[in-house]
Amino acid sequence: MSPPRGSKSSAKIARQTPIGRMSQRTRNSARPHRNSKNDRKFNSHTFLAAIGEGRKAILFPKKQTIFAQGDPADAVFYLQTGKVRLTVVSKTGKEATLGILSDGSFFGEGSLAGQPFRMGSATAMTDCALLRIEKKAMMQALHRKHEFSDLFVAYLLARNIRYEEDLVDQLFNSSEKRLARVLLILAHFGKEGIPATVVPKISQETLAEMVGTTRSRVSFFMNRFRKLGLIHYNGGLQVHSSLLNLVLHD
Repeated sequence: MSPPRGSKSSAKIARQTPIGRMSQRTRNSARPHRNSKNDRKFNSHTFLAAIGEGRKAILFPKKQTIFAQGDPADAVFYLQTGKVRLTVVSKTGKEATLGILSDGSFFGEGSLAGQPFRMGSATAMTDCALLRIEKKAMMQALHRKHEFSDLFVAYLLARNIRYEEDLVDQLFNSSEKRLARVLLILAHFGKEGIPATVVPKISQETLAEMVGTTRSRVSFFMNRFRKLGLIHYNGGLQVHSSLLNLVLHD
């Protein structure tokens, strides 16, 4: 996890770079990641069998803090069900959203790399079912169980690719395109022709932090997307696959 930075209207990572036509690589980076046939889905049963001692199943109700910035980094978490928000607070007290995790995600793995304290906070956005794995138990499982080790490394590599895509998105795309990409990712875009409801409800302030713009700009773009029929509200925010055209359009 990167050092604390950002604010509720967090600044962009870098100034938007003027470009003519987007390169093929930039186009691909702007597209939300889809699972390929070669992706390996994490098997929770394999995971449970591999860990043995040192793991604990925990339920966190909505809005409860899982760990706070500055807490000892002594365990890794696996999100079985629910949504978790990762945030970081600067020395001046400004908060930024680093990401929103869903089912099948690991977090807090900085402890495995020698991180002594949490560099950010994790909060349950919905009721969550988690596995808390002690650092020692996780290390032993990675050394003992090659199948589990392969799955964990594949997960980390996939997430690293996502971080690279996020950086390209920040460097080359407008705030409107960045917002569209975030919405597609939150909607788990990839199920052909099926609009997926974005759950849980996410505030425009949080979206602004994730995109790197102001809440007023997010409000403006959300209204525009709705008028264009790219999203709609029906007991929750629904995102249509046609929003992808805006992300890929030069």
